[in-house]
Amino acid sequence: MKTARLVTLAGSAALALALSASLVGAQDSQVIKIASQSPLSGPQSVLGIAIRNGVELAIEQNSQALNDLGFTVEFVPYDDQATAEVGVANAQQIVADPAILGLTGHLNSGVAIPSSEVYNENNLVMVSPANTNPLITDRGYPTVNRICGRDDLQGPTGAVIAANDLGVTSVYILHDTTAYGQGLADYFRAEAATLGLTELGFEGTAEAANFDGIIQPILALNPDLVFFGGIYSQTGVFISQARAAGYTGLFMGGDGFDSSEFAELAGDAGVGTYYTTVAGPASVYPNAAQFIEDYNEAFGEDPQPFAAQAYDSTVIILNGIAAAATEAGGLPTREAVAAAVRATENYEGLTGTITFDDNGDPETAVYFAVEVVSADPAEWSNNTIVASAVLPSPLFALQQAEATPSS
Repeated sequence: MKTARLVTLAGSAALALALSASLVGAQDSQVIKIASQSPLSGPQSVLGIAIRNGVELAIEQNSQALNDLGFTVEFVPYDDQATAEVGVANAQQIVADPAILGLTGHLNSGVAIPSSEVYNENNLVMVSPANTNPLITDRGYPTVNRICGRDDLQGPTGAVIAANDLGVTSVYILHDTTAYGQGLADYFRAEAATLGLTELGFEGTAEAANFDGIIQPILALNPDLVFFGGIYSQTGVFISQARAAGYTGLFMGGDGFDSSEFAELAGDAGVGTYYTTVAGPASVYPNAAQFIEDYNEAFGEDPQPFAAQAYDSTVIILNGIAAAATEAGGLPTREAVAAAVRATENYEGLTGTITFDDNGDPETAVYFAVEVVSADPAEWSNNTIVASAVLPSPLFALQQAEATPSS
């Protein structure tokens, strides 16, 4: 009897363990994770943290549809340190977690391009709030999308404004040697040549602290405008030093300038600087008023650029997961989520109405030209928008042209 009793107990214990394991597995299958990648440390963390915060707020406020389907949504932020090697290493960890069904990121195109190779190989959908290099979407990957504009449209916009609105006739062009900065500078350069601007120099530099060797030739050539394709952590320091050295002309850059920390780094020298951006201040978007209030309450500050775009990117992912889960009648595959995200049409977001073209670009995007009006970082959201344009993506423009009957 004792032996039989022991066997029965052992069988019961085994059954209990099996049931426990099954229950844990069932519980795990009901957890869906959204990841983000952006610089959370280092000199570009101001914008990277804003992206993370936008994702967090979006998940908190927009997970009900998935909750109703029986899922719990968790947020897993990653710090890519604005470095490709770190971004790719993080990407390998991200795709190894089967619960992660979508990613919002990155800030830097030079990090996003190699990292998205990993996502695409593993069918993980990515929606970027900030990456502007054309190669992000021109590879035609079904998993890679963005809600912002492109440098092959942003760079020329800057050149047109420099020539037509600012009266510039000569320019010295700098870039930071990254995929973002050099790409933006190349597109600015090409359009400037078309417009007849005289190019007095074109130079790449990774220098971040002492720009004297770059500034002295610029002073000797005295261009009307210095265009710098780079990030605020570098360009703010450069502009401060160039003004101190005696340069009196104009400065212009791209959306890499767009951070309140630029004002802190450049100080008074930055006032009157112009930059183009694919992300206007959150206050420029009528639908973002409640977001600004909620963001301030949650994080104790006004949203930095790309926070609202990160929010929209994340809601698009959540909507895609919910649509795919409804279609599947349960936990969807990554492939199904990627297809549902790409099918996004007329999404009314904080930053506008978003429909993806077949490459994952928004069919239309808004490009702003902004003037820095104060050296006070707290006044950054009050910078003056001097011009804006709504431009179609290259693919959508082609489709429109093909659909227009020739006369």
